[in-house]
Amino acid sequence: MLKAGIVGMPNVGKSTLFNALTRTRKAEAANYPFCTIDPNVGMVSVPDERLTKLSEMSNSTKVIPTAIEFVDIAGLVEGASEGAGLGNKFLATIREVDAIVQVVRCFENEDIIHELGTVDPTRDIEIINAELILADISALDKRKQSRVKKAKSGDKESAAEVALIEKLLPHLDAGKPALTAELNDDERLLLREFFLLSSKRTIFACNVNEGELADAVSNPAAHPLVSKVKNFAAESHGAEIIVISAQIEEELVDLSPEEATEFLSDMGVSDSGVSDLIKAVYHLLGLRTYITTGEQETRAWTITDGDKAPAAAGVIHGDFERGFIAAEVMHYDDFVALGGKTAGREAGKLRIEGKDYVVQDGDVIEFRFNV
Repeated sequence: MLKAGIVGMPNVGKSTLFNALTRTRKAEAANYPFCTIDPNVGMVSVPDERLTKLSEMSNSTKVIPTAIEFVDIAGLVEGASEGAGLGNKFLATIREVDAIVQVVRCFENEDIIHELGTVDPTRDIEIINAELILADISALDKRKQSRVKKAKSGDKESAAEVALIEKLLPHLDAGKPALTAELNDDERLLLREFFLLSSKRTIFACNVNEGELADAVSNPAAHPLVSKVKNFAAESHGAEIIVISAQIEEELVDLSPEEATEFLSDMGVSDSGVSDLIKAVYHLLGLRTYITTGEQETRAWTITDGDKAPAAAGVIHGDFERGFIAAEVMHYDDFVALGGKTAGREAGKLRIEGKDYVVQDGDVIEFRFNV
């Protein structure tokens, strides 16, 4: 299963956010640096309002959402690439995740200590990015040394690696993450084998005070720190931001869904931002959802963007992929608008798709197979 790592400077709200995402108090959240030492791991259900509607239409007994894995990683400080703080542990853990949620502090609070004494989210981002890039430069220098001799002797694979490394190093030296390097398809494929820290897809979670959430969500430009992060994230990573309030989420952990809805309504918002963050990370990981529905259950199934029908069928069971014949497909929007499969067939919206069909997010599917 693909994993997203939650990173950031100490005391920016990482562990509080992790507890909110997983609806637990598994991660210790305290007002001092490095309260997270060993990474916490949790499975998180992906919110999907479509499941509720389809289950009502099908009178389903069960509703089963899809899920992704989040890892709460120790806070990083300047010098981590050289082992400062918990740097080595931080870098080793982040190397194992598939995408990064970088939590940045966008609130002032004298009672919560900031590692550097002042609140400056873009400075914090730059520190983390610099440490990831420095670690990558070191890793590439070592890799290049081990490949140069082979490349000179005519080894094509080593030559390709050396060429890519020589293209990447000036980009990294300029303080730019590997993620933003202009590479062709072959180079991007080769880049995956380098497991560079700065090549991981990233989303920025702007953590604001509870009283600022409604305004920051509706108009990020009006919140100076959030606006600053939004512009910086777009310029440095081509990345998006999600505004959250870990403070609000901490209060929601022990509430029932009904109580949580009422609490958020009193705050002037429909959500604290965590649902949007989960869905954004799911898509950031290149994951998509198709749905099966019936009286027994309505269920979301995770596929990778671009997967064809047989591979999607195999997510349910290997026999479905091996014996794939066809897929009966109707998009969620049509399914709901027309009132189900029967009406969809009559309206020409229920399609029979074969092995080359690329499954789309929101497809409602029933597979035909024979083994």
